[in-house]
Amino acid sequence: MQPNHIHPFTPIFIRLLKGPLEYLEKTNWEKLLQHKHELQAFLLELGLKMTLDEDDGYAFLSHNFTEDDNVGFSWIHRRALGYEESIMLVLLREMMAEFETGESTNRELIRKRREIKEYAELFFKENASRVKFMKEIDRLIEKVEEYGFLYREEQHEIPDEQRFRICKIIKARIGAEELTTSTSNSCR
Repeated sequence: MQPNHIHPFTPIFIRLLKGPLEYLEKTNWEKLLQHKHELQAFLLELGLKMTLDEDDGYAFLSHNFTEDDNVGFSWIHRRALGYEESIMLVLLREMMAEFETGESTNRELIRKRREIKEYAELFFKENASRVKFMKEIDRLIEKVEEYGFLYREEQHEIPDEQRFRICKIIKARIGAEELTTSTSNSCR
């Protein structure tokens, strides 16, 4: 009996099943780039495909079949987003687009919670209670962080001064169509 053969990319495969991988995870990122062709071939056999953007530094998995294929299984957990969560993602994507067309020399887009809230206030309808409205925006920020589109930088004692990195994977998940729709709706 032969010993089990474990592929050198197995830890990366397992990591990608848990969620997107960014270049900031240096060891995993280097291993991913080293074994990307082998990994992609392996994934195809499982009905998966890997989206890899080496320039922006992220990779994630998706199914290589449509819902019409009716395969009866899913490797990847899917979340249904609420309307407000979707709007928050589109707003963060707009912030990313503005950042990338600007003259910044930074590679990463870092914003304070306060700045995200100020940007979001322009698009969400404020209810009767300002405090309740701000708590709702805070909830949306926490939810988007949970989904992996925001990364909390070092802790800050003042909540509104907390800094977040807007993850570049948002560009792959929120496309030009969503931005065009939101821009045309906000101009009315």
